[in-house]
Parts: sequence; structure tokens; C-alpha cells
Amino acid sequence: MPKARSVFLCTECGGEAYRWQGQCPQCGAWNTLVEERVRPVPAAERLDRGQARDVRAVSLSEVEGVERPRWGIGLAELDFVLGGGVVPGSLVLLGGEPGIGKSTLLLQVSARLAAAGHKVLYVSGEESAYQVKLRAQRIPEPTDDVLMLPETSAEAVLDRVEELEPDVLVIDSIQTLYTERLEGAPGSVAQVREVAGALQRVAKRREMATFLVGHVTKEGGIAGPKTLEHIVDVVLYFESPTGLDHRIVRGTKNRFGAADEIALFRMGAVGLQPVENPSALFLQGRQDRASGSAVVAALEGTRPVLVEVQALVNRSVYSSPQRVATGFDGRRLALLLAVLERRARLRTSDLDVFLNVVGGLRLSEPAADLAVVAAIASAIRDVVLSPGAVFVGEVGLGGEIRPVHQIERRLAEAGRLGFRRAFLAESSDVAGKGFPLRLEGVADVKGLIDGLFG
Repeated sequence: MPKARSVFLCTECGGEAYRWQGQCPQCGAWNTLVEERVRPVPAAERLDRGQARDVRAVSLSEVEGVERPRWGIGLAELDFVLGGGVVPGSLVLLGGEPGIGKSTLLLQVSARLAAAGHKVLYVSGEESAYQVKLRAQRIPEPTDDVLMLPETSAEAVLDRVEELEPDVLVIDSIQTLYTERLEGAPGSVAQVREVAGALQRVAKRREMATFLVGHVTKEGGIAGPKTLEHIVDVVLYFESPTGLDHRIVRGTKNRFGAADEIALFRMGAVGLQPVENPSALFLQGRQDRASGSAVVAALEGTRPVLVEVQALVNRSVYSSPQRVATGFDGRRLALLLAVLERRARLRTSDLDVFLNVVGGLRLSEPAADLAVVAAIASAIRDVVLSPGAVFVGEVGLGGEIRPVHQIERRLAEAGRLGFRRAFLAESSDVAGKGFPLRLEGVADVKGLIDGLFG
């Protein structure tokens, strides 16, 4: 048996070093090397027990085959984020804060796939079978056909996979599984990398859809080496805006569909229920008679979402005014304030400015610039904007309003929700296209301010 040795593994990329260093030699991250005891694993002792196959290289023109049909889960929002359903043989990694609902969601997914005729094996390394059953009794989906395995040994799990031959495997969570071939504790870099690699090989060989639950670090990233996210096909992050009962599932990687898609669920006593109209959720409770409120037609992946942007200004009592932004980049806010003061002659240098994106969503695309500018100007002038107006456009340093992509989808969503007026870049390509809105093109921020407030 090969002798164990000490190596230093990077918690970010999984790279190895034979002595401690302040910086990882592979990815360049600082203070990420941790010492672990490992021993080489011979090929004959690999976890997945897969047989080597004779393969040859072929040209792409020789490759034949048809696309495998996806398995619809029945939760429309989750099917949407996955790109249309579960792909056989795919690995899906779901990360999120403790108690956010990861296990509940995957138990609902397991129940629905089992009801559709797929054999599902649910492996729980954190809870007993009785604890999982208590949760199963609270969700509306029947879970009688879901096979339950409370186990933390990777060898035992892979043995049951070979014995039961499931179509779907759920691991809750990947940080609790360990292999006896390595000396590191469960959740260590070496353990997560070895177990995840074995599960990947088994999933591809058996065309078994696999869901992995991943713990997150205090910085919000999935615990373990970054190679874990490279191994899997889909990475989903479960987010919960503070104080709200809805959950956001955001896809940051998807080999079978568009990335950066979001799905919305509402957490209730009977589990997670999809939100069919996200825009209506984000606009819920909006006050039509308050200044400093503007609506932007944002784009999350391929889905248009209408979101309210709120601004509040106040005369500063400090020598340095405050700039506080929630759900929006603070540096971008400072840039837009400078543009307003310089290009539109709207004084902001002696004002405290507070900006909030309602609903817990974070706006990162430039298309939100115009709504932010309109909300701040409305707050400064203390004039209420038209409640039926929506703003879409990027603001440049010269004060010019630039067009944004997929404007048709944004305007169509705004019209569907009853908005009748849209402010957008004058150069937007919307000529000859019928929209149920009155389109008002603006060339620069000064033109916007003049058009809104005369």
C-alpha cells in the first residue's frame, strides 16, 4: 500500500504544493493552502470501479446521435433555469446558506421525478431517514417511491448505486461524503475532489442524473476546491433576500442552456412553490404617490423582469456625503451622481444619497442606469414620476443615453404588465415595431430631466 504523505492543497483551485506558501502557485490566491495527509490511489482501487474502455479519436463529422429528451421536473421555474429539464447523465450542484431550503427543494424534485417513473436514490449524510421523512410529510408531493439512504461513506454509496441502478442520484451533501482511501476529514479539499470526481465518472458512464448539495463559505462561495464547480455541468445558487419569504435560484453555469437565469420560489408551510410572475412579485406594494421611485425592465439571463428602484436624498450633515446602495454597485452609483451634476447641472455633491433595489434582486447590467438617474432626479426635485413609465438605457460619462440589447423583450414585458410609457435611448432600434407603449427616446440625461420635469 502506498505510503501517505503531507501535501498542501489550495482551497480555491485544488492545486498541490509540497510546502506551505503564502500564495498558491497554480491560481495565485493568497492564504489558501491547507495541509492534508494523502496517499496515491492506484487505478485498480478507483472509487467508481468503472471498467476502462477502448476508445479512439474520431472527427466530428463521424459523430452520430440524437439529442436525449430531457426529464421535466414539473416545477416550471426550476425547469426553466435548467434549460428545459434534467439532462440524463448531468451533474447539478446546488449551493446556498444553511436552512434556506436546499434539501426541501431537492426532496420535492426527487418526489416528482419518482412519480414520473424514474428510480431515485436520495443519499443524506446530514440527517437520519426519520428526519428526512418528517420533512417529506410537509411537502405536497408523494415521496413513497423515493429510495432513502442515510450514509456518509462514498464506497457504500457507490456500491448501492451499482446494485440499485437508479436514474437519479441526490447527494445531500457532497461535503459529508468521504472515502477511506484518503486520510483527510470529510469536506476537506482532497476528499471533496476525489468523491466528486468519482461521482462524475459514474454519472456519465451510467447516464444517471446527479444532484449535489454544496455548503457555502462565509464569503458566499461553495465550500471546497474550485474544481468542484468545473467538474459539474450546472451550478445553481440558492439566495434568500433578508426578511422576505421568496427564494431566488440563480444559475451561474449551465452546459445545457443559458447561464444567469433565475427562478423564484415562495417558501411556505408545504415547501417551495414556484412564482409564476416574478415581475408582479418585485412590483408588489409599490407606492404610486412617492417621489424617488422608478421602474426598470431588467434582464436576468433571457428573462425580462420589472424591478422598482427607490432613491432617497437628504441634505448632508457631514463634510463627506453618504452614498449607500442596496442591490446596486456603489461605484456605479457614484459615477451616475457625477454625471448628473456635471452634465445635467443637478447638484448632488452636498446630498446624502440612498438607493435601494426592491425585492432583494441585485442589478448589475448597465440597462438600469436610466432608472437610477430618474429615481435620483425625482427624489431631488421631490416630484412623482408617472406610475405607468418604465426606464431602460445605459448612461455614458458624457451624459449620453446608450441603447441596450434585447429591448423588444423588455418592452413586451412592460406592456404585458400594464405600463404605457417607456423612456429609452434615442438611437434604440425599435422603428416599425409595434409595442403597446408610447416610446420616448432621449439623447442624454439633460434631455431626460427636461422631459420629466419641464
